Parts: sequence; structure tokens; C-alpha cells
Amino acid sequence: MAAFPFTIAATDGKARTGVLATSRGEIRTPAFMPVGTAATVKALTVDQVAATGADILLGNTYHLMLRPTAERVARLGGLHRFMRWERPILTDSGGFQVMSLSKIAKVTEDAVTFQSHIDGSRHKLSPERSMEIQADLLGSDIVMQLDELVALPAEEGRAAEAMRRSARWGARCKAYFGARETQALFGIQQGGLSEALRRESAERLIEIGFDGYALGGLAVGEGHEAMCEVLDFAPSMLPVERPRYLMGVGKPIDIVEAVWRGVDMFDCVLPTRSGRHGQAWTWDGPINLKNARFAEDESPLDPESAVSASRDYSKAYLHHLVRADEILAKVLISWHNIGFFQQLMGQMRAAIAEGRLDAFRADFRARQRAG
Repeated sequence: MAAFPFTIAATDGKARTGVLATSRGEIRTPAFMPVGTAATVKALTVDQVAATGADILLGNTYHLMLRPTAERVARLGGLHRFMRWERPILTDSGGFQVMSLSKIAKVTEDAVTFQSHIDGSRHKLSPERSMEIQADLLGSDIVMQLDELVALPAEEGRAAEAMRRSARWGARCKAYFGARETQALFGIQQGGLSEALRRESAERLIEIGFDGYALGGLAVGEGHEAMCEVLDFAPSMLPVERPRYLMGVGKPIDIVEAVWRGVDMFDCVLPTRSGRHGQAWTWDGPINLKNARFAEDESPLDPESAVSASRDYSKAYLHHLVRADEILAKVLISWHNIGFFQQLMGQMRAAIAEGRLDAFRADFRARQRAG
């Protein structure tokens, strides 16, 4: 029996809307998780994040294990208390950052050994150590298995090797994690762009048995169209009664297309990364607030938004802050962007419940292209 009940309230084609009920609160799906890499959603307080309607945050195992260390977070009461966020937290396994950020990384069947990108210190991350950090020390609500990521494009043989190792590591993660009432463990489907490898991965993960299932190895260089082609078949290989999580995605159009294909959960650094560089996401596409055309534009980013940053400040003021390199620009635009992503999820939940997601998707695609 899965740790957290997942109730699907309505479907529209492949898309679903529902609730994942955790011990720290309900997660409405489709859900977008703001990324709190180092126990902070960059530039924002947890109260600002909560005001956007976010039900859950993502924490980063790699960064927290290096600084301030998972052991220190545990001594200080766990990640929720440390960062003052009492709603659910999902932690990634650390594998992606080990591969992408560490100075040197070596993968063996036992573990990944790597050098810190911060100070060059050497570390070992095994499936068991990833579980210890996430579940026992950080105390996350949703724990991700350790997997081996392969950037795309990749030869099928290399993708197959990484997929099978990921499945073996998934079994080791499950053996360490066991059955817990207040924490859930998600497995990660791998297999690159190959339908056959994705199916084999799904079958291996289902045999092990997880509380939820992620689609990994996407948004790593394959492009939007190739990603959508994989999403045409990959989500339906995973259990219909459990949540499906597309890791590291993405742009609003990516999220809409993935929801339409049956995905329930998402995370991405894009809202705050864009915000720190003066880019605001809107219903008509992204806008660059550095642009001189906003210098005397008195309209807000979104007068209908519940988020103060979107509703109460003019584009002219935001343009001024960006051009003056004021810290407040990063705060307000990041806050707006997180709010926009949450609005997007809320509108998709309503569209699915009302059986009009096709029309929503078509309108959204047209407006994003026009913008």
C-alpha cells in the first residue's frame, strides 16, 4: 500500500486532476514545485512562496549534503524546521548535480564518487547514502531514488546501461527505505528516447513497487519536440493509480503539453532564474523587462493575479529596478513568475475538471506563439 493516498478527481483525455494526500498537507495535481536548491527558493521568503499557492517545494540533496551538510540540518531539526516551511518537501536524489556540477565524477555499481564543486573535497553517494540523507537526515516527505542520468543524445547501448543500473539502484533504495507511513519513495523511469527501454524500465520499477513514479532523463538536451514524442508513450507505461512526475520541466508550454499527456507533477528553476535576469513569464509569453519599451508602461504584469508582485507594481517600475540592478527587481519578478506558474497549474486543474483541456491547450499555444 502506498504511503500517501492519491485520488484522481477527474480526467480529460490522458490528463488527470486530483490530490496527493501527505502527512503535511494535500498536494493538488497537476502541481508545480518551486525549487529550493539550498533550503531557499532564490530571492523569496517561504511566506512569499506560500502566497503564490504552492503546495510543495523541492530541496536539493547534492547542495545540502555539501553545505551546510545533511547532518547539520538534522541536528537543527530537519529541513522543514530549518527553512521554516511546514508544507510538503520533495528532495531529489543528488545524482543529476553529481553528474553536472562536480569537478570529477566516477560511476561504479556501488556508488558515485565525486569532488565537490565548492572546495574539491571528495564524497561518495550510494543509493543507501542518498536515502539516509533524504529520509533520515533532511526528513523530506517525498524521497527520490538515486539514478544514473545520461545526457541526450545518447547511444542506445549507453542509455540501456544507465537504465538498468538505475533499476538496480532503485531496488537498493527501496530495501533501505522500507515501508514508512509519513514518507514516500518515488522510482525514476529512464531509457532515453527509446520506447523499448522506457517500457523495460517501467516494468522493472513496477516490480520493485514505489509510491510514485518519475520520468527521468528528459529536458537534458533533446528539445521540446523529442520530449513530447517520448511523453506520447512513456507516462502510460506507469501505474495509472500513482502520481507521475516529470523531473526538471520546464517552460510553461512544456508543462501544458506534459499535463495533456498524463503527467501530474513538475519542478524547474526557470521561474526564479528568469526572474533574476529580468524575464517575466506571462499568458502571452515571456517578456524582457530590460527592454526600453517598458520604461513608461504603467500597467502591471497581471492585474488579475492574487500575487502582489504581479498586480501592484507597474512594468515601468520593474524596468527601472532591473536597469538599476536593484535587488528588489529579482525579488518581485521571481515572485511574479512563481505565481504565474501556480496560476497556470490552477487553470489546468479547472480545465481538466470541466472537460475543456483541449481548448485551453490550443488557446495557450496560440497566445505563447503570438507573444
